[in-house]
Amino acid sequence: SFTEWELVEWSEQQAVFNFLYDSVTLTVVFGPPIDGEFFAARPSRSIVSLDFESFLDEEQAPPSSCLVQKLIFQFIESRGSWQEKCPTLCNLPQALFDISLVVNRCKILGEELEFLQRWGAKFHLLETDIKGTEVKLLFSSSVAFAKFELTLALSHDYPSAVLPFGVQTHIGNIGEKEIAAVLSRVPAGHHYLQRIVISIQQNLLQGPR
Repeated sequence: SFTEWELVEWSEQQAVFNFLYDSVTLTVVFGPPIDGEFFAARPSRSIVSLDFESFLDEEQAPPSSCLVQKLIFQFIESRGSWQEKCPTLCNLPQALFDISLVVNRCKILGEELEFLQRWGAKFHLLETDIKGTEVKLLFSSSVAFAKFELTLALSHDYPSAVLPFGVQTHIGNIGEKEIAAVLSRVPAGHHYLQRIVISIQQNLLQGPR
């Protein structure tokens, strides 16, 4: 289920929906009724505007929450005019579904990042650093005599698209070629980031190369 929204107001003038623990709000302003068109057994209304607002305190929020927020608004802005795509109440359920789908995926990504920050040491992951929409993963293994940084560029398409990446080698001979070979065997999909980390640990950091 991708019902990630909560209805907080519905009046003759507008509807207000909250997403992601009340950190994103969508305000839908109604226009006049539409002749001959019905929504939920009542005359449908035109929609004048759809306005999104962030209420995340970026100074207090953890970096993973800031990243999630950035990706959600990246998606919102990528769609252009929401009012053109959602001109009447009859279009609203699809718009809410589309937003919910992205919010759900980004929320799971936030949980993955928190998991890696907490349990990364189990996978030879020294550091998980988030800057903007990039995630830098610093791996180190004395057994494999390797230390390198993997940078992944995230977008609102996560986890359905392959992630662009860069590698900086500090110690040893694990570089872009070796990482690319491992990543090519990790299909995009649910828990993509976690599976990338586990695959790198299993294939590259268990012993000498």
